[in-house]
Amino acid sequence: MEYRRLGRSGLKVSVLSFGSWVTFDTQLNDDMARDCMANAWDAGCNFFDNAEAYAGGESEAIMGRVIKDLGWRRQDYVLST
Repeated sequence: MEYRRLGRSGLKVSVLSFGSWVTFDTQLNDDMARDCMANAWDAGCNFFDNAEAYAGGESEAIMGRVIKDLGWRRQDYVLST
């Protein structure tokens, strides 16, 4: 995976992000979302995108549960929402 520095912050962000717009809630349950996010992580993705409007907020809840289940340290990923 390639990474880019975000401005002068020093934050290193993967050039590809994992978004949950059309995948979480009605199409994927927590287990499937966990598999997808773990695969993205294993491929080097550290940037995850979400929004309150996705599935009426359930997408954010699923992503939060998955991140907790996977035990990722907060300093190791970037989350935009």
